[in-house]
Amino acid sequence: MEDYFDWTKEIFDPDKIFSKPEALEGVRVLEICTRVFGPMTAEFLAEFGAEVIKIELPGDGDLMRYTAPLGRFWKDVAVSFFPMNRNKYFVGLDIRKPEGKELFYKLVARSDVVVENFKAGTMDRWGTGYRQLREINPAIIYVANSGFGQWGPNVERPSYDATAQAEAGLAAITGFPSRPPLKVPIYIGDTLGALHAAIGVLVALYRRHLTGKGEFIDVSQGESLLRTMDWTFLFQFLIGSPDGRPRWGNYDPAICPAGIFRCRDGYIGVAAQDDEQFKNLCTALKVPELATDPRFIDQTTRTRTENAKALYSTLSEILRHYTAEEIETLAIKYGFAAAKVANAQDIYNDDHYRARRAIVEFDDPIYGTLVDYGPVPKLSETPGRIRWAAKPVGFHNEHVFKKLLGLTDNEISELTAKGVIGQWSDRPGARPPITWDGRTGTGW
Repeated sequence: MEDYFDWTKEIFDPDKIFSKPEALEGVRVLEICTRVFGPMTAEFLAEFGAEVIKIELPGDGDLMRYTAPLGRFWKDVAVSFFPMNRNKYFVGLDIRKPEGKELFYKLVARSDVVVENFKAGTMDRWGTGYRQLREINPAIIYVANSGFGQWGPNVERPSYDATAQAEAGLAAITGFPSRPPLKVPIYIGDTLGALHAAIGVLVALYRRHLTGKGEFIDVSQGESLLRTMDWTFLFQFLIGSPDGRPRWGNYDPAICPAGIFRCRDGYIGVAAQDDEQFKNLCTALKVPELATDPRFIDQTTRTRTENAKALYSTLSEILRHYTAEEIETLAIKYGFAAAKVANAQDIYNDDHYRARRAIVEFDDPIYGTLVDYGPVPKLSETPGRIRWAAKPVGFHNEHVFKKLLGLTDNEISELTAKGVIGQWSDRPGARPPITWDGRTGTGW
């Protein structure tokens, strides 16, 4: 095994990432999106080399620029904007205006993918939807992300992550018994929806490679969450009860034990996913008799409600006398799973995450040193990477309009005067940090 680990460490060596090619190099993506769902879709593609051009309205741009946690900005940027907007080119362009629409058409003719996440039918009403764009570029792959899809009884309803969690049934099973449903605190509907959309793009790109034809991809935020609800829906349907999966709080109703427990110096996750691991856990905690107790004799018996409650109560009393480190050490020695409930500082300092570049520290030309999430799939030959952080509205206007479309300085000036092309407004979230010198990082 040591030989295997040495070999995998070598072929996935993070220090060699930038010397290797990118899987999606040469794929151009136009992103006309706001908030999280659409931008994250394009960002996943950008991590693996796609050239993503993010088109925003001149001035204020993407509304996510102002989703500042606790109302706090850092160097005039909302840090929540960073994770879904890396490796992109930022253009300020109003595609609703005739001249802006014509520029957009020219970009479409030179692109492979369009990603949007407006209310269903909005782009079509503007004359920039799939029906219009396929006439310009029959090979275009068009991704429409929305709350409820592009057709169906709920198509007119607005959706955000919180409402998607409610609609998909996630909120109903999240929280503690006899207490109200809870919202998962991250934008899980947006992120999982973006993953499904990115997979759709990769499938469509492969089909186009075979046939030369583009297609329309319709991704629903609610359906994306529904698809990740594991056995919940099917179980509830088959047993004929809407309460088939009640809220269990920190415990798992299908795997017992598997949950979050208080320990002497905080909290820890502990799981024993089969009978052998459960026996190992009992031995490690010096209560081997639990493994032979008729109530806990096998996984099926342990998951029965009364038995599970009794086991969790017993384990809670035992584990509170150990430190998290002690339990983790026992887990390694005896063969069950355990991990301290980590906070941001723990993750920042985690040697494993750092070694694998799951947490990446890098230098950005205008923001300086940043720490962010790294790409998740580790590809040995075409690894993903972070090339630069998100940028202010219209930061790459000259790069895109002059280099890609060949506009002259006079043409850009005229379009800017008409409000067709533009850059950032003078407000935190849209503008660069006040310490920026006005040229560094532009590539002009």
